[in-house]
Amino acid sequence: MATNKKKIFITQTFSPGARALLNERDDVEIVEFPNMISAEAFQTMLAQHAPVHGVALGATRFGEPELEASGDMQVVTRIGVGYDAVDVPALSRRKVPLMVAGTANSPSVAEQALFMMLTLAKRAREMHAMVKDGTWAKRLGVLPFDLYGKTVLIVGFGRIGTRTAKRCLAMEMQVLVYDPYKPASEITAAGCEAVPDLDGALSRSDFVTIHCPKTPETVGLFNADRLKHMKPAAYLINTARGGIVDEKALHDALVSGKLAGAGLDVFEVEPPPVGQPLHSLPNVIMAPHVAGVTVEAVDRMSEQTARNILSVLDGSPLRQNVINQDVLG
Repeated sequence: MATNKKKIFITQTFSPGARALLNERDDVEIVEFPNMISAEAFQTMLAQHAPVHGVALGATRFGEPELEASGDMQVVTRIGVGYDAVDVPALSRRKVPLMVAGTANSPSVAEQALFMMLTLAKRAREMHAMVKDGTWAKRLGVLPFDLYGKTVLIVGFGRIGTRTAKRCLAMEMQVLVYDPYKPASEITAAGCEAVPDLDGALSRSDFVTIHCPKTPETVGLFNADRLKHMKPAAYLINTARGGIVDEKALHDALVSGKLAGAGLDVFEVEPPPVGQPLHSLPNVIMAPHVAGVTVEAVDRMSEQTARNILSVLDGSPLRQNVINQDVLG
């Protein structure tokens, strides 16, 4: 029997609060799918349920084959802010908006970046081991140091970069910002120093934290040549996307003493192969791409994603969350 309901695909990681927002609507039908579903299985599932009108994506890739299988896709959303797994031009060709979760996870990522800076500066791993292993007497040989008075370079001054800057300023750090797409006046107004030359700023920085999107322009942005501009005592933090940092070049810099340490939440291949060279280094701390996936962030992102979907179905897309603005009238 024909139905006027809009069919929405959501991942198993969708929060209860977000499900409730969709379930309140009598014109919406929810279909759940696994977050790590294969491309082939996802296309088959879309075709079986077609027409599908909206989708809330976790890690699942989405492009022309998925659009074709869905039959009548009207909105594609990410439960997050990254969209490198989505074929944006394919969506634009069909006038389908791609929407992201706005500022929902930016506090969480900013906290993770600061946490990694503090963990490295305070030598948390070494201090923990000294107490646990009974090597207390060695503590004065590996003193931690302060963030206070240090210089941090923030690469990218969007939703996450701006929040990271606020946290670094609260630690009484000198904050440099490199973002060629932001006016210097905006960066200065936030209490930071705008730097037009990335390499020059690297040579001044004790910490470098990456908060730019992954694009053709930023892939390999931190390669061997660029890492050479960093201080030997500096630390590199990446909570943005894998591939922005050349992992082999990073490994070489770390083992040769040209870089003091690194904090990585993202990797070129995810999950990275067990036992890859970076895993064995004592001056590297790692997390499994969870900077923006706290308990609170999942709730905020899922609920924003539900609102994004409903805004399109109701004919009033939340413009600030649409990536491909060219599809809007």
